[in-house]
Amino acid sequence: MGDPQRLRIPVFYDLASLICFVGHRVMGRMRAELDALELELVWTPIDLASITHWRRGAAIRGPGRDNALRVAAELGVEARMPACWMDSRRANAVALALAGSDREPSWRERVFTAVFEEGRSLDEPGLLDALGRDLGIPARAYCGDPELDRLEIVTDGARVRGVTGVPTFLLDEWPFGGIQHPDTMRSLLARWAAKRRG
Repeated sequence: MGDPQRLRIPVFYDLASLICFVGHRVMGRMRAELDALELELVWTPIDLASITHWRRGAAIRGPGRDNALRVAAELGVEARMPACWMDSRRANAVALALAGSDREPSWRERVFTAVFEEGRSLDEPGLLDALGRDLGIPARAYCGDPELDRLEIVTDGARVRGVTGVPTFLLDEWPFGGIQHPDTMRSLLARWAAKRRG
């Protein structure tokens, strides 16, 4: 459990999303500032494809691809764009099973690095097991049917709360989608925290 003095902000994400990887990097760089504001990000995986109805395995091309790469470049995050929308459900289920433990950030970092820096695919057979071994995490034990069912429930809950894309920072009842320049994120979160503490 986190520090009770800290305000907790759910951040809904999907391990298949390049923009989520960018958000992960940007917010990681802001860790000291978040600590100073006494804010804690609670990274919560969801299955974006079930919200957007994107077809798993569909090619990523056109304006969406161009925009994601532009955002990454503008925010100083080097990244590779996968050729298609990967089936991230099992990777996300592992992250959800690890939520609240010190292993979840390591899993998120390792999967994001594998996909968006090393150019691996979540559809690659055996990849999750290999990444789990890197961290001492029995990934296969955390991504069976019960864990996938739980991911679906969490995804449905996010949808009800107004989440339509990722990353989404849930500021009370206001879902703030996307990732912005650190200055913008700092100002937004500082104002929200001040109002919340009122």
